[in-house]
Amino acid sequence: MVPDLILLHPPSVYDFRRKTILYGPVSDLIPPSPTFEMYPIGFTSIAEYLESAGYRVRIVNLAVRMLNDKRFDAEVMIRRLKSPVFGIDLHWLVHAHGAIEIAEVVKRCHPEAKVVVGGFSASYYYQELLEHPEIDYVLRGDSTEEPFRQLMDCIMNKRQPEAVPNLVWRDSQGRIQENPFSHVPDDLSQVMVNHYGSIIRSVIRYRDLASYTPFKGWLHYPITAVLTCRGCTQNCVVCGGSASASRHFYHRDKAVFRSPKSVVQDVKQIERFSNGPIFILGDLRQPGENYAYELLRSLQKNRVKNQFILELFSPASADFLHQMSLSCPNFCLEISPESHDPEVRRAAGKYYSSEALEQTLSDALDAGCRRLDVFFMIGLPKQTPQSVMDTIDYCDFLFDRFKGDKRLSLFIAPLSPFLDPGSLGFEQPERYGYHILFRTLNEHRQALLSPSWKYSLNYETQWMTRQQIVDTSYEAILRLNRLKAKYEIIPKPMAEAGEQRIQAAWEMAHRIDDILSRGDYQEELSHLKAEVDGINMFPVSEKTQLELPVGLIKLRPWRALWSWATGKLDT
Repeated sequence: MVPDLILLHPPSVYDFRRKTILYGPVSDLIPPSPTFEMYPIGFTSIAEYLESAGYRVRIVNLAVRMLNDKRFDAEVMIRRLKSPVFGIDLHWLVHAHGAIEIAEVVKRCHPEAKVVVGGFSASYYYQELLEHPEIDYVLRGDSTEEPFRQLMDCIMNKRQPEAVPNLVWRDSQGRIQENPFSHVPDDLSQVMVNHYGSIIRSVIRYRDLASYTPFKGWLHYPITAVLTCRGCTQNCVVCGGSASASRHFYHRDKAVFRSPKSVVQDVKQIERFSNGPIFILGDLRQPGENYAYELLRSLQKNRVKNQFILELFSPASADFLHQMSLSCPNFCLEISPESHDPEVRRAAGKYYSSEALEQTLSDALDAGCRRLDVFFMIGLPKQTPQSVMDTIDYCDFLFDRFKGDKRLSLFIAPLSPFLDPGSLGFEQPERYGYHILFRTLNEHRQALLSPSWKYSLNYETQWMTRQQIVDTSYEAILRLNRLKAKYEIIPKPMAEAGEQRIQAAWEMAHRIDDILSRGDYQEELSHLKAEVDGINMFPVSEKTQLELPVGLIKLRPWRALWSWATGKLDT
């Protein structure tokens, strides 16, 4: 069964298995590894939308296949795949190397096939992408389902795509054509309707669960995300998906939200195939508290057994947190104040006091929150190395104030590897105190090949050099790990393993600096590969802390199959 479209997800660096790269703490607080093997949720909505239009779509997560099997050859698999169209995501800039390399492989193996690239970073760097002859089309924007359908119609019927909105393409004369960027829907009712049902049908159709796995270890910890909106109401300075970035680069003047009914439908679909946690992305209060309460009460009415992870962008009232508890018993809550210092927090685009934050933490725990995750960041405007250490002292204060409550989980990580293009910090660096080291797509692509994450950082600040960001990050993570051991937030063996990993990585970062300072370093670096890989693959205690208990039965494949056979996945 030959699909009409195959969506390929690349690893961050295509040949990561051969390179000597110390990744550092670039992905410690998210499910995927530093290979960033998790494909964007837009893959599922595109697949569902095109399937409903009569096209057959297959997803192949090359990154996770490469991670799970050392013998897996991506080029051999691509050569075996058959389709007239291949889509490749360049949503996050960390895929700048892998996406272009995969496009080259596809064109080499299937010269007659068309290659389409899309995503936030593709939208930002669309002109540079079309300089690569292996890329035929770039679809811009955060909602490309309908433009993709129109493009598929043109390709399958051998028509020129002059009328396809948001499309940039190369005509038969090799000239770049830029169609109007005019498709920015303010109604999501026609997209993301049944994408989890579509995914399950595709897994069954192609008998290929391995290629649909979202990230390495997902079968052990099947966390699933539910999207509530496109766009954002917030203007965080370091975010490429902020309201400002959406307006200036993705033509979305305001965020658009899915109906509470659609969100709950996703939740019910997930329950049919998974016992894992469900992460409802975004602060539910963005479109207003009426929307948030309506969604929460609908969840309360349509009770599922899965545990929920909910998100706050700012402090919340005790009543709202109580409603969360009623709707999602034993819920997990996440909030990211970024810094303990209100001045740094404001400079990063967050305008609330530490007193308001602490009141929300107290109210959330009182409401029955099962775990409360608080995230701090390194690399912010006005933030010095001493300020970062003061944040760790603030963590000590919080642990003490809440008497070592094991439900309180505090984390800190550097802004890495990149400050997002499109973000206020990237676009107005002087205003926010950033010094941007790389601007072009190719510069970022080459930076990803650097032997240490320090050299991948695309920024410094007026207050911290790249070296200070690296050293301060390791010291802060180490000190926070020791605090967690002190208050018995984590078991002693986990704390010891975390310390061992941090110390080894920090020492290796300095060893690599020393090697690079001596000039001819390739051979010496290659001798370090096994040791560096060992550090990269060492269990990350922060990831373990972020996992919620799932139980022995994690997935429900037979129930999913029955739902598919009886049509219940579509309801």
